[in-house]
Amino acid sequence: MSHDRDLAQILDVLSPMHVMLDAAGRICHAGPTLRKLRPDTVLEDCDFLDVFETMRPRLIDSMQALVAHHGVKLHLQFRDAPQTALKGVLVPWDGGAVINLSFGISVLDSVRDYALTSSDFAATDLTIEMLYLIEAKSAAMEASRQLNLRLQGAMIAAEEQAFTDTLTGLKNRRAMDHVLARHISMGEAFALMHLDLDFFKAVNDTMGHAAGDHVLQQVARIMVDVTRKDDTVARVGGDEFVLILTGLTDRTMLSAIAARLIARLEKPIPFDGQTCRISASIGSVLSVDYQVPNAEQFLIDADEALYASKRRGRAQHSFHRDAD
Repeated sequence: MSHDRDLAQILDVLSPMHVMLDAAGRICHAGPTLRKLRPDTVLEDCDFLDVFETMRPRLIDSMQALVAHHGVKLHLQFRDAPQTALKGVLVPWDGGAVINLSFGISVLDSVRDYALTSSDFAATDLTIEMLYLIEAKSAAMEASRQLNLRLQGAMIAAEEQAFTDTLTGLKNRRAMDHVLARHISMGEAFALMHLDLDFFKAVNDTMGHAAGDHVLQQVARIMVDVTRKDDTVARVGGDEFVLILTGLTDRTMLSAIAARLIARLEKPIPFDGQTCRISASIGSVLSVDYQVPNAEQFLIDADEALYASKRRGRAQHSFHRDAD
């Protein structure tokens, strides 16, 4: 018995997932890690084949059959839940046997399911090295993922900045060109409005550039408020703006939008105790009026319509009607 106890103590250190069986196939000792897998069960004195089911080789239903497969890899699983799969190898010992068990390729799941640590494995077990490598790899992958997210965020921010007018927060000319090209390439119907502020130079000349900047910011807010979420509002020059209205080609509706814009922009804008007064002239083109859509031609024709509004006395809206 002293000899068996000495062996059990040695195996607890070298093979913490082992079981020692007597001649009848009862468990007389289980390693500490194996006991941790079934903390509510006293494994000692249980029949090994009542605790474990042999999956391969088949037809092992007795201690004699079990011992007959000594040195052969055994595929086992617990009979009760969770039915963790195990690998084992048996060595006959003193009329009984010693079976060393391991998790095999399911070690990661088992470590997670049973909250195992490095102390639950033999110090020289390669499993520990593998777990450290996997943990290091996971940490490196997470660091790489976080770096990629930061780089992606920085790239998005840089792209957003490259397409944004810094004063007003609207799209800039570059962004407008991209949106216009996309609409044309996808064959989408749209209206394009070219808007130029009336009397804005007087604000800059008499009240200073700070007042002019304030007016432009208020103008941007009004145009975003009047248009829809899917529309594009871009500042393309000092006091020039382009609006691309997706899917909208009804002249009556567009005229109403233009009238609303002009009315809103004609309201006095207070600044530093003074009042800024501007208006707007607008020229519009419709994509459906062109047999062959062309971005440059759209902008030229919208500009002509805009200056037709200027010639009519400002604070006007005009369509370019030369539709072939």
